[in-house]
Amino acid sequence: MKHLRKRSFRLAGHRTSVALEPEFWTALEALAARQALSLAALVAAVDAARPDPALPLASALRVHALRQHAPSQARPPG
Repeated sequence: MKHLRKRSFRLAGHRTSVALEPEFWTALEALAARQALSLAALVAAVDAARPDPALPLASALRVHALRQHAPSQARPPG
């Protein structure tokens, strides 16, 4: 079993930590690099774009990474 890797960020003026699998951090770092953003800036953008603030940030980051990796396959049916 893979262990989660925790990283801390400052979002909307407060510190928060997010724990994700290393593979998701790698994917998010690659996305940030492609967009010429820091990882912190990408995380802040995903945080700001969450349609439901009750959705955990870790979940929003996983979904974002999936959608960017395989956009047509990461959409819910319907």
